[in-house]
Amino acid sequence: MAGLVVALGAAIVVAASLAAKSSPTKKAAPSAGGTLTVGWESAFGFNDSFDPTGEYLGDAWGIYQNLLTRSLMGSNHVPGAAGNALVPDLATTVPKPTDGGKTYTFKLKSGVKFAPPVNRAVTSADVKYALQRLANPKNGAQYAFYYSDIVGWANGAKGKNVTGITAPNPSTLVIKLAKPRGDFLFAMAMPATAPIPHEVGDCFAGKAGRYGRNVISTGPYMIDGSDSVDISACSKIQPASGFDGQTHLNLVRNPNYDPATDTKASRENFPDKINFVVNANADDIYNKIEAGEYDLSISPPPPQFLKKYSTDSSLKQYFHQNSGDRTDYMTMNLTQPPFDDIHVRRAMNWVMDKHALAQAWGGPIIGAIANHIAPDPLLNNLLADYAPYRTPGDAGSVAKAKAALKGSKYDTDKNGTCGAKECKNVLLIVDTRSQDTKMLPVIVASAKKIGITFAARTVQAAYPTIQNPSKNIPMAERPSWGKDYADPYTFFSPLFDGRTIIPAGNTNYSLVGITPEMAKKVGVTGNLNNVPSVNADLDKCANLVGAAHVACYAALDKKLMTQIVPWVPYLWRKVTNITSKNVTKYEFDQYATTPAYSHIAVK
Repeated sequence: MAGLVVALGAAIVVAASLAAKSSPTKKAAPSAGGTLTVGWESAFGFNDSFDPTGEYLGDAWGIYQNLLTRSLMGSNHVPGAAGNALVPDLATTVPKPTDGGKTYTFKLKSGVKFAPPVNRAVTSADVKYALQRLANPKNGAQYAFYYSDIVGWANGAKGKNVTGITAPNPSTLVIKLAKPRGDFLFAMAMPATAPIPHEVGDCFAGKAGRYGRNVISTGPYMIDGSDSVDISACSKIQPASGFDGQTHLNLVRNPNYDPATDTKASRENFPDKINFVVNANADDIYNKIEAGEYDLSISPPPPQFLKKYSTDSSLKQYFHQNSGDRTDYMTMNLTQPPFDDIHVRRAMNWVMDKHALAQAWGGPIIGAIANHIAPDPLLNNLLADYAPYRTPGDAGSVAKAKAALKGSKYDTDKNGTCGAKECKNVLLIVDTRSQDTKMLPVIVASAKKIGITFAARTVQAAYPTIQNPSKNIPMAERPSWGKDYADPYTFFSPLFDGRTIIPAGNTNYSLVGITPEMAKKVGVTGNLNNVPSVNADLDKCANLVGAAHVACYAALDKKLMTQIVPWVPYLWRKVTNITSKNVTKYEFDQYATTPAYSHIAVK
């Protein structure tokens, strides 16, 4: 995987040119204090219960990286190209690899301490402990594949020492790779690599998700009530009162955080408290923002609020949009009928009314119609004009869909429609968010034009359901994918590598590249005959350098859209935030593509 960083420069420049700027703020100068209240629609949606070892929800990453956890590498939590750049966080500098690009030596800053109730200095052994925990799938480890090139990484899955990670002294960590990885430092900025104290982590060993209620902070804030948790024995540990996993996550200042170990460029830490509140009603969330009861939201704004805040000159200062580096899509399971037939998958792309799906989110103001897998900035705009399933007005084409479906084994009437019994009452998983419920009738009406009917099942916070491959779900409308960091590798390996399919937390929803052996391990039943794989393509692209690296992923994007067809991509969504009049400074975190909580201030 050598040379990925070489490709980043051009990609980030393009991303910067396309990223929207935060709206000018005409508010009072920011000052410390107050409470920032954030509405969160429906449910938290955490896919590993907020345990940083396995948690793979982008909204959770924004909280970790801005407020709770500090990794060796980090970012400045700002928009555009500057927000995608790496900066040292726990490490004193961004290290240069030695040994031909295979060895990284990190020096840790002094003065960084764990929050209560641990109350001790962070050492290199704590970072090693977090990585060791990440290597064991029993701890969740949903994106452990990013670290598989560390020497001895496979030992961690067996509960043994990962030999390529050593801590020769409390302030030094050395990581040795089996081969060069130009993107490796980006991986060391991800939340699962942040230090974890063994005193608490040991109590949740092999219990995926359990540590999430007792995350011990190294950042400027901590979970409210953490200081009252008894860690003298595992049997005495109870979840911190500030996080119940269902209705609220309340953060307060970490008394052990020393601003001298950090920079204002990265974290300014204005509010005294930050409260995340679950509210099942998106309209109510935004009414509360307008009234000043909430200050911003994780929920995308409903269309009426989008229109109001984007057109009313008196409200535009509270309306913020930025590049999301994200694709919203519907996923089709290659092992489940009728989507085990590529004719059907192509027909679904042709027939889907993408314009109406985008309207469910708020129309053109919310983003652009997605025509392929990865957002164009991550591919240096090589596919800017590529749209293999474009139709007039993006409304879908029944004629082209029927032409694509001819030849399918499910075209029993030989008329270009899905007439077989396998095409009726197909299970479709739908989330409960307002946008998802608005999309459902569009999906149903579009598919019905080619003979497919659905048995829709609505699931609150649907990710844990669709990430369990043993449920053998044919189709889901919930998926959305944003970059893990600014390289196309993060848009292809997690989503299409058949070797990384796992029984829980799986993100290769379409099961591209699954084998009968893998299917048995993860509980998949269905048509496993000749499921297409792109593993070889992934390996080829990852080991290329510079422009060739990006061009390879662009070619893979085309192959996926025409020869594999695992998705119906429909929206490249901007990140839109509306803030209350209480917010005196708003900033966007391009790295996490979430609000930059570490730079937001309130009255």
